[in-house]
Amino acid sequence: MMFTNIYKSVVIIFSGIAFFSACSAQIKSSVEKENDEIITQPNAVAYFASGCFWCVESIFESLQGVDEVISGYAGGTAGDANYRAVSAGITDHAETVAIHYDSTIIDFATLLEVFFASHDPTTVNQQGPDRGRHYRSAIFYRNDEEKKLAANYIDQLLAENVFSRITTEVTKFEAFYKAEEYHQDYEMKNPRDPYVCRVSIPRLHAFQKKYPELLKSKN
Repeated sequence: MMFTNIYKSVVIIFSGIAFFSACSAQIKSSVEKENDEIITQPNAVAYFASGCFWCVESIFESLQGVDEVISGYAGGTAGDANYRAVSAGITDHAETVAIHYDSTIIDFATLLEVFFASHDPTTVNQQGPDRGRHYRSAIFYRNDEEKKLAANYIDQLLAENVFSRITTEVTKFEAFYKAEEYHQDYEMKNPRDPYVCRVSIPRLHAFQKKYPELLKSKN
């Protein structure tokens, strides 16, 4: 297991979470499967991977029109997923978030903009200090419209030289496995966690500074 995963495991232990017992219990993950519905319903869902889901979850949860963000795993070859197996690279899943949103308030195109503005899509299997294929950048599209929007926006970013290259995978969504409960809302529940303080919160604040108009009211 790579250094970052060992560090995160130690962090979880110091946070009072029984990481190893949770893993040994092989918690059964729930699965979400989507059809090719058009994304015009008030309650839609998008699936993105852009590094540690602790960081990504908090970014999307701060947006107006986003009802809930769930941390989990997608894009793998195995029929199930848990943190230990994914971190070890056994299943080829990526740490992914399922973003449940109201498309009458925020649309998929805006979520794409947030996605690319809140991480580095030029690196391969790495985001900040986190390395491994499970930290890759990926968009899991549910239908042709999402696929087209993602491809067009990537072309636009490259044409405008926003990025010199983009390594983000654009892959058809197959299944989403909800992560263990201690991962859900981790940043919010563990604000003093060393990883959260040094990586997650600075990443969140950097994004929020760029897009204040998209954020939920603090009132």
